[in-house]
Amino acid sequence: MEFLWVLYGVLLISAIVLVPRMLRGRGVRAVAAVDPARYGFVPREEIDIRLPGPDEELTQALTVTQRTQDWRAVAALLKGTPAEGELRWQRVQTLAGAAAVELAQSPGTGGAWLRTWRVEDAKDAGGAAVHAAFLVQRARREPAGSPDVRMILEEARTVADEAALLAPGDPVPYIVALAADGDFAAAWEKITARAPHHMGAHLTALARLPEDAARDFAERAASSAPEGSLLPALPLFEVFAHLPDVILVRSFYESEVVSRAIGGALYATEHASPSDSVLPVVRHLLAAFLLRAERFTEAVEQFRAVDGYAGAAPWAYDADPAASYTAHRAQALAGLEWDSVRGRAR
Repeated sequence: MEFLWVLYGVLLISAIVLVPRMLRGRGVRAVAAVDPARYGFVPREEIDIRLPGPDEELTQALTVTQRTQDWRAVAALLKGTPAEGELRWQRVQTLAGAAAVELAQSPGTGGAWLRTWRVEDAKDAGGAAVHAAFLVQRARREPAGSPDVRMILEEARTVADEAALLAPGDPVPYIVALAADGDFAAAWEKITARAPHHMGAHLTALARLPEDAARDFAERAASSAPEGSLLPALPLFEVFAHLPDVILVRSFYESEVVSRAIGGALYATEHASPSDSVLPVVRHLLAAFLLRAERFTEAVEQFRAVDGYAGAAPWAYDADPAASYTAHRAQALAGLEWDSVRGRAR
């Protein structure tokens, strides 16, 4: 279920040590080397591995903060980001992840802007939320079995409680508390009172549940989702989280369970608002499943919709997410051409 923690942050945030089973799956037959430029796709060296999709305001603010180590640019961005919707949650995770990566790269000094932010404006709700999420991500980066994990997560819950007091209507602190192994029922009650159909909250909850409970949870959420919600895609994330270690059946990705999950995700992408910030996250995973199901035309459509970005599962597991993304994109294009050749041969 670790892949869900990749979604909780943005790509480089978690310690990624295993390539997920989907990325170890069989490829498709290629009729020839495919030139992505011929299809209007972005070359590998231009792929942005930080985000699942575009957020220019966030990119600009974070660039300024990382260059100057002045927290005010990202603080201003969060102040202007409404609690409603998914965007605030995603931005909090991205900022927390950026600080976590900086700290990992420069132990003791990296991410200083976040520490300064908390010292200089301790009552800033955005700073508290980012700090709590940062602690969760730090805990997820710890080696398995580390005694520090429990202590870090306890601190994360404390800081999340502070953030909740500073912004009572914001669901994000409660989502962070849920991710920090806080009391599930209590956190979920607070979340649903504020944002009952929050996709990020549901993804976080999914990571806390055992397989059978996660499946039931995902199906209930999908079936009760309002029009325009991305929750009908939740079963696809549950399937991915619990892929078998070894897939012996060639037609696994065409099975009823997987096909139904793909169908729900397709429905969600077709009816969601184009501005929904979680839509690219769904499209990335959907592209991977469509590719494995050898539904190449549909896979290429999803790749086209997110092209230029690789900051999402499943590519985020790879040591080189851009290479993983572009390799799978090339497989989809090769499959599309192979289908075309077979069609002409009939």
